[in-house]
Amino acid sequence: MNFQIIPPPPSLKNYVRHFWMLEDQTDDVSPKTFTAMCNGIPGLIFQEKPEAFAGFEGERLPQLFVFGQATKYGQLHCHGSFRTLGVSFQPTALKSVFGLNANELTHQNTCISQLTKTVLTEQLLNCSSLQQQVNCLSTFLLAQVRRHEGGNKKVEYAVGALQQGANLSRVLHDLNLSGRSLERLFHSYIGIAPSLFTRICRFQTSLAFLRQSKFHSLTDLAHSIGYYDQSHFIRDFKLFSGASPRIYLRKTIERMPGFPEWQS
Repeated sequence: MNFQIIPPPPSLKNYVRHFWMLEDQTDDVSPKTFTAMCNGIPGLIFQEKPEAFAGFEGERLPQLFVFGQATKYGQLHCHGSFRTLGVSFQPTALKSVFGLNANELTHQNTCISQLTKTVLTEQLLNCSSLQQQVNCLSTFLLAQVRRHEGGNKKVEYAVGALQQGANLSRVLHDLNLSGRSLERLFHSYIGIAPSLFTRICRFQTSLAFLRQSKFHSLTDLAHSIGYYDQSHFIRDFKLFSGASPRIYLRKTIERMPGFPEWQS
């Protein structure tokens, strides 16, 4: 299995974290199960073989689709070989790139044709290299940005602070906003409440520590990222990943961060 990350051009860095490609050209047709963990960001996915993956409910996924914030983990099932190209957006991209109220796509996906008239699918299929596909996606996204650009400095500040581990009450104080006002902005620009976004950020921080074995015990890890106790930490970890921290460490193969394959 091959996984690559491609940085965005400077003109897209405020909207795109990175492009990525995941492929498995195996002849093995036995079923595989992957978990899509909560990561606090929306995305776009292009499947060269649209029949390769089944969605969270077993449904067939569109060949080219955009998805919103996840509020819990989901599992995708795959048979045989696949090649998938994706875009990991910045948290506010559904609003600034596509002009959507982000809560319209929370824990959902939609075919790109439902958002805009485009021949992007055909263009991507006709590209002869990964870099050509990334260039094609970049051109499309830049045109979308010019059409819909409308960021919100307060939301951007809050997102950055919470991702760095800031306390939500401190963010509200810094912005001189009420909790209700920030919640309205988050539902529009991010798709979930600030409190849930904070928990997902903590979960992502815990994953980084677990991957690097930078913890003495789960209790110490829980306290270091702002949980009152280990039980609250494990409850959130299961909600966002589908497993306890110890099972995650023992039974996953994580070639693509946040999208592990489960071992039997």
